[in-house]
Amino acid sequence: MGYNLLNGKRGIIFGALNEMSIAWKVAEKAVEEGAQITLSNTPMAIRMGDVNQLGQKLGAEIIAADATSVEELEMVFKKSMEVLGGKIDFVLHSIGMSPNVRKKRTYDDLDYDMLNKTLDISAISFHKMIQAAKKLEAINEYGSILALSYVAAQRTFFGYNDMADAKSLLESIARSFGYIYGRESHVRVNTISQSPTMTTAGSGVKGMDKLYDFANRMSPLGNASADECADYCIVMFSDLTKKVTMQNLYHDGGFSSMGMSLRAMNAYEKGLEEYMDENGKIIYG
Repeated sequence: MGYNLLNGKRGIIFGALNEMSIAWKVAEKAVEEGAQITLSNTPMAIRMGDVNQLGQKLGAEIIAADATSVEELEMVFKKSMEVLGGKIDFVLHSIGMSPNVRKKRTYDDLDYDMLNKTLDISAISFHKMIQAAKKLEAINEYGSILALSYVAAQRTFFGYNDMADAKSLLESIARSFGYIYGRESHVRVNTISQSPTMTTAGSGVKGMDKLYDFANRMSPLGNASADECADYCIVMFSDLTKKVTMQNLYHDGGFSSMGMSLRAMNAYEKGLEEYMDENGKIIYG
């Protein structure tokens, strides 16, 4: 049941791939709450994923674009304003990918060309997106721009690799651009630091199943689901949060405030054999 929190608003959702995607859930709930939206992803993601199915379901136009290309991002904003009939009220950046993670390169053996791609796709694209929107004056006053982050931006997590660097940069961009965009145009920019979530991208992180279990044991409220994250995004898009900006907002069941829980302590009795090489050395990367 919707609450009409986004009634009459226009939005762009970047990064929906399939039903596992947080962006997919956000798109569904945004329309349920009364918004009109467009969807954007890379041409390959649109071919490989189920975005066309989502677009048909929601009556949303799909705009293929490479989020690392300023020209293509400008095209997305221009076309979205044309299709939706006015300036944009909210934008979701749900984009993240690490070639080093995909190729199983450990953090102390990164390929730097791949690191540059990680940062460009997962973080710098956020800056390009905001800069394109600002230059085009595409966002309405008190509009809301959100990106999805993770607590690895502040703390070290085994296996999260160079995506941690990307999330740190992502959050810094939200603060730096949030000041400028807020002061000049009253547009708010925030990040949401979500629990480990079994999305297509998240599942590729080394040891993700164990990280998910550990976070669930640590969090007093348990892990936040993709659906629950979508609810939080809707609130951040709505007029209920008009004065919230430049924040990294934790949505993790309390994980980020915990030191150790009883349930997590019980898991420490297990050995480390599966993380050892043939010589018995633990691989920490």
